[in-house]
Amino acid sequence: MAKPFRIKTSSLQVRIFLSMIFLTIISSVLIAMVIIYQFKKEARNYHQDRLLRKENAVNEHVNFILQTTDYLTTTENLPLIFKDKIFELSTIHNIQINIYDLKGNLLITSKGNFVVDKIDNEVISPTILKIIETTSTKRFTDLRIIDGVTYRSAYNYIKDNQFKPLGIISMPIAEETSFYDTQVNSFLILFGQVYIFIIFLAIVLAYVLSSYITKTIQLISEHIQKTNINQRNEKIKVENVSDEIKTLINSYNEMVDKLEESAEKLSQNQREMAWREMAKQVAHEIKNPLTPMKLTVQSFQRKFNPEDPKSIEKMKGFCETMVQQIDTMSAVASAFSNFASMPAQQNTTLNVVKVIQLALEIFNEDFIRFEAAEKEIIATFDQAQIIRIINNLVKNAIQAIPNYEPFPRILVKVERKNSDVLITISDNGTGISDDIKDKIFEPKFTTKTSGMGLGLAMIKNMIEAYGGTISFDTVLDKGTTFYVKLPISN
Repeated sequence: MAKPFRIKTSSLQVRIFLSMIFLTIISSVLIAMVIIYQFKKEARNYHQDRLLRKENAVNEHVNFILQTTDYLTTTENLPLIFKDKIFELSTIHNIQINIYDLKGNLLITSKGNFVVDKIDNEVISPTILKIIETTSTKRFTDLRIIDGVTYRSAYNYIKDNQFKPLGIISMPIAEETSFYDTQVNSFLILFGQVYIFIIFLAIVLAYVLSSYITKTIQLISEHIQKTNINQRNEKIKVENVSDEIKTLINSYNEMVDKLEESAEKLSQNQREMAWREMAKQVAHEIKNPLTPMKLTVQSFQRKFNPEDPKSIEKMKGFCETMVQQIDTMSAVASAFSNFASMPAQQNTTLNVVKVIQLALEIFNEDFIRFEAAEKEIIATFDQAQIIRIINNLVKNAIQAIPNYEPFPRILVKVERKNSDVLITISDNGTGISDDIKDKIFEPKFTTKTSGMGLGLAMIKNMIEAYGGTISFDTVLDKGTTFYVKLPISN
């Protein structure tokens, strides 16, 4: 029989459990990353919009100043025009203002009120000038990060009434991120608390779900391990399972049905084959004495002379020969009958020690010795079957000792082993060779020149019917010991 397939359910449950926890952690981390990214994006948009609003407001104010000034609106007069107004612009709009000529040189600044020392305000780089000049909007927003602080500077043209560029105005501003940092920190704290709760909940749910998933698989695994062609296998009956598990269970139940059908067919074929082989053996054993009987009858018929003075003596010899051969056939038939229909157990409470002593009394060999560890071992057995077991094993032991053995020895021992009675039959015979050890208890197997080889098979059936065991140890040319273990309580 093939080795049963074993599903490592605990390992599967751990993998499902860890997978669910891992997915929960990954999803939570991704959610946190997306939310933090969204916070930062909103912060960037806020500062961009804030700078744009201030820029538009300052530009309108600048245009108003240019329209109401008494000075000629030229690049050279810009410092004069905004000499007093630039501080007013800075204060009203709460932003530092720098005014440059068209080549990027600083003309006037409100740095006295709003100082952004980290940014070089003395000159505009040619790159920025080129961008302002070439873009359609004629403006540019410069973004710099200095010492971890983000600075935004908006650049655009100052134009006269004919929309001719007079100069360039710059409005640098340091981004205030404390509000958003506070918001992010508050979010992370709240998210961490929720995250811990989610992780705890995920652990509980993962354990429950993994246990639910693997419980059915464990049940299927246990049934698969117990599946045996030599027994009636129980089907799996489980409700409220997934379609995949249900399909697996249905497949197993169908396999059990097919296995029972196969086992029944196999058992029937084995029985038929065994009986055919037994019938052949019986026919062979019965046929063996028929041939000498036929020859004896033919010879007696040909040579018999009623007037012979020794005719009565010859008749007597003929009859004895016939009776002997008939007895042989009768023994064959009896052996087959006994094996084919084992008699029912007639159990009684008895002293096993006395029963074994009684069984040994029919043997006349003086080299048979009996030992008992106790005077009484009370058990429930069929006395006739116990005697048949002892007689068969002792008879085999006697026949295993060769005639040339100067000191034949057979020892029969009985003792109590926990809740069993152990019967040991030892001899110093020829032993059992390795090539026939596995065939000793097979029906019709024998190493003798006569008999059907059913003795050990029958007593093995008797012993196993009691829930006992029979085994042996053997050493070639030194002897064999049979061990019969029977439960005291049946």
